[in-house]
Amino acid sequence: MAGLVLKLTPNERLLINGAVLENGEQRSKIRIMTPNARILRLKDAIHPEEATTPVTRLCYHIQLILSGDREGAVAKKEILDGIETLSRIFTDPDSKGYLDSASSAMIDQNPYRALKALRSLVPRELRLLQASAD
Repeated sequence: MAGLVLKLTPNERLLINGAVLENGEQRSKIRIMTPNARILRLKDAIHPEEATTPVTRLCYHIQLILSGDREGAVAKKEILDGIETLSRIFTDPDSKGYLDSASSAMIDQNPYRALKALRSLVPRELRLLQASAD
């Protein structure tokens, strides 16, 4: 049986196709059978006021695609341009790998994979920003 399986903690919230759903008091598991449904766990979401760095802003824009608030080639191009800009800053091999993965994912119309790759850069970005502030 195909589909995306989500394991939810008590009272966990998620966004599915623009609707906020909240789990009950117990752990549960649900299977999303609709292909291309837009799903975002709200506990993992970056809120607008938290999108204060280049990487978190890109993550936030991808979340807007997942929530259905942004669509189309313009959003995709802006994100790809942002990833290209980041590739001039993050020059180590691991970071380049995450950026390449995010870029490929966006080209392949897989914003979930792109978001996962970019979120891996957030701790590195914070370390770079802290080092430059010292």
